[in-house]
Amino acid sequence: MSGPRVVFMGTPEYAVPTLAALHTGGHHVVGVVSQSARPKGRGNRIEQTPVGAYAEAQGLPLFQWPRLTHESYAALQALAPELIVVVAYGRILPQRYLDLPRLGCLNGHGSLLPALRGAAPIQWAVIHGLAETGVSIMRMEAGLDTGPVGLVRTLAIGADETAAGLFERMAQLSAEAMVAAVEDLENLTFLPQDAALATSAPPLAKEDGRIDWTQPARRVHNRVRGLWPWPGAFFERGGEPWKVHATRVVEGPPGAPGTVVAHAPDGPVVACGDGAVVLTRLQRPGRNPLDGKVFLLGDPLPLGQPL
Repeated sequence: MSGPRVVFMGTPEYAVPTLAALHTGGHHVVGVVSQSARPKGRGNRIEQTPVGAYAEAQGLPLFQWPRLTHESYAALQALAPELIVVVAYGRILPQRYLDLPRLGCLNGHGSLLPALRGAAPIQWAVIHGLAETGVSIMRMEAGLDTGPVGLVRTLAIGADETAAGLFERMAQLSAEAMVAAVEDLENLTFLPQDAALATSAPPLAKEDGRIDWTQPARRVHNRVRGLWPWPGAFFERGGEPWKVHATRVVEGPPGAPGTVVAHAPDGPVVACGDGAVVLTRLQRPGRNPLDGKVFLLGDPLPLGQPL
């Protein structure tokens, strides 16, 4: 083991590559903190978090407190961490936790700060149609993603890339950036963010997936790919949500926004405020998702049909 005594805090699959890189890279990970395992699925079976599962498999000390209390603080004190590394833990750390390690707390945030501060920076980067994003390693402070930044790594976003695909690449980039920061911590210069340039990336809700056909086709396409796989894009038909898994942008024949204006080889073409999109994969309520071509065989969606 080398370097400072590190406590890692994270919860979802996105955080696992960073923990694994620190652990397998010989860094002294003295403890792992993750949110509690929770019931999942129809059977309400308790399912371990991805970070928790990795810690258990590797024999790393694992702590999963329902909330941060005096008990959890005392337990962290006993670990005597010199550095706390946080990646998608999902909870705000009180100031005394931030003050606990002598080297501070580092957070790997999935955006080019101060842009897209908040819980869902990767999805919002896609929804906004950004061509580039990245990872910012910042020293944590009491504000939400407001701390000074010491290291940045950038990443291009594909024009048709989904949030799911970007998550996988960003998770690896976050791991590489955090390891680099930990190994060169004494030489990093942490610069304050320009608050005037800050934008937000708030948590997503199911209603964020509602498609507004009056928007330009590119914006509709960006929302569909940015919300895949969760919460997913949808439109209502017959009072029920129809999920749209994938689209592509086309010029399309003119028509009122939200109406079917053509049948392409790969799915129905729906007019938008400017241009149109092909629904290349969609799902009726209670049915399995289908490619657009197959969907049209069972439900032709006649031309002029409003969605």
